Amino acid sequence: MKKFLATLAVAPLALGLAACSSSQTSGASDDKTVKIGIVGEDPVNDKLKEVAAEKGINVEYSVMTDYNQPNPALKSGDTDMNWFQHIAYLADYNVNADDKLNIVGPTVIYPMALFSKNHKSLGEIPEGGNIAIPDDTVNEARALLLLEANNLVKFKKDVKQPTVDDVDTEKSKVKITPVNAQQTVTSMESTDGAVINNDFLKDAGLNPKDALAQDDPSNEYAKPYVNLFVSTDENKDNETYKEVVDIFHSPEVQEVVKQETAGTAVEVKTDVKELRDTLKKTEEEARNK
Repeated sequence: MKKFLATLAVAPLALGLAACSSSQTSGASDDKTVKIGIVGEDPVNDKLKEVAAEKGINVEYSVMTDYNQPNPALKSGDTDMNWFQHIAYLADYNVNADDKLNIVGPTVIYPMALFSKNHKSLGEIPEGGNIAIPDDTVNEARALLLLEANNLVKFKKDVKQPTVDDVDTEKSKVKITPVNAQQTVTSMESTDGAVINNDFLKDAGLNPKDALAQDDPSNEYAKPYVNLFVSTDENKDNETYKEVVDIFHSPEVQEVVKQETAGTAVEVKTDVKELRDTLKKTEEEARNK
């Protein structure tokens, strides 16, 4: 997602989305125009559009303000692709909306990290301390896995997508307070720490190097948090769309990604088939849960 994993408390706007391009309706991308749904403005998008134009692809953006909007817009044909979400979010959407949106290609993974204004190390966090985490389903699970990896919480049983109900409070070092993802930054004033999405670090003036802990993008459990370009299932292998993915991974675009994320974003070039398999497994887990 870039700007994944949090469900923003923003009222949906009445979006006047233009009709889909011929690349969506024909599946052939003859006019080399691709309309991409995004959430918010970002210099990375500007660079992607610039480099794509040099290669003969006209990228148009539908800028949205709510993470609930891009997938329905894609399903209805108002956009050709979107770029704002990771595998876990897409799986959750597909299951709940009974949809089949699919992965065109990966972008990057943004680490989730634990910050504190009251402690300088994990060891300083006291027994019974209070940690704030995002309260939306996807980010809650990721935050809890991060805390477990750093021995701050323990679960009642082995679980891949934990909730606060899975936390064994008696065996855990800290207590958990779920809050709206946007409030994790402000909650640092009254807690021993907060797990914060990468999205909010820049605006909050937080230095990624000051994190007490962050999840490891190379870990197997982090794979569902790989961010994606997504399209409809029938257009997942559209050649022009795949060209856009390749352009995202160009040195020119990656340099802007590095600048905008203070070097925290980790580029992902995992094989698409492997990512699609992860999507299927994550959807199955969501259905079973």
